[in-house]
Amino acid sequence: MFELSQLRCFVAVAEELHFGRAAVRLNMTQPPLSRQIQILERVLDVILLERSNRTVKLTPAGQSFLAEARRLLKLAESAALLAKRVANGKAGSINIGFTATSAYSYVPELVAACRRELPDVEVSLKEMVSGDQLKRLDSGEIDIGLLRPPIPRNGLRSFRVTAEPLIAAVPSGHALARAETVILDELVREPFIMYAPYEARYFHDLLVELFSRTGLVPNYVQHLAQIHSILAMVHSGVGVALVPETATNLHFSGVALRRIELPRQRPAELFFVSRDDNDNPLLPIIASLAKGLAQDLPRTG
Repeated sequence: MFELSQLRCFVAVAEELHFGRAAVRLNMTQPPLSRQIQILERVLDVILLERSNRTVKLTPAGQSFLAEARRLLKLAESAALLAKRVANGKAGSINIGFTATSAYSYVPELVAACRRELPDVEVSLKEMVSGDQLKRLDSGEIDIGLLRPPIPRNGLRSFRVTAEPLIAAVPSGHALARAETVILDELVREPFIMYAPYEARYFHDLLVELFSRTGLVPNYVQHLAQIHSILAMVHSGVGVALVPETATNLHFSGVALRRIELPRQRPAELFFVSRDDNDNPLLPIIASLAKGLAQDLPRTG
């Protein structure tokens, strides 16, 4: 098989139609240039150039081969440039897992930052619950997880990117919607829409801890997994709920979202998680973008 160096020699001679000028162009002497062309012709088993004492001409085979040689050299150059860009974190692909709630605010901001700063990078998004993300991180199916705590320490690195308070969701015509801030004791006297203990375990446990700490016992009327489903039930008058603050980005009609009055509130947290041994060169760059977007100041009410 021929080598790229032989193609470069052939293209230079074919374009210059003169061995001396081609040798100068390639910064080499004429004899090794001639040998490279001879080797190429022997490998291909065709005559590419007609040589005489004064002229050099392309044979029909040489004319056809010239276009392909140029294409191969361009592909080789592009491949080398791409490899360098990938190695430098300027190109390539990254697989990111995320929870449904994080898509309300943080994930779109991170994707927009990636598109702006890394336009040649392919970002693949995979929505899944936190437990599934940990499994996919372990198998290498995703490079980054945007997930809820707790985060296992073995083999993983993580940092917090959001910490947001819970807010009250009540029907817009409800008496509690008239105030800017809702007292938790008054909220839980109403029929309460709770998170499902398995499908929405993080928010379920967060609320269980809150009610246990405050000594309150809500009247649960439904257990649902998705926040938009909970808001739909609030809209229908089924009950009230507590949702993360980013739910305000859903602009759900017929639902009033109000801050709750609490002496101390544990925020809903989201973490950026990756494996220690992941050598994707894009990972530290996207981690830096993620830290720049991090909203690490919870507003507790």
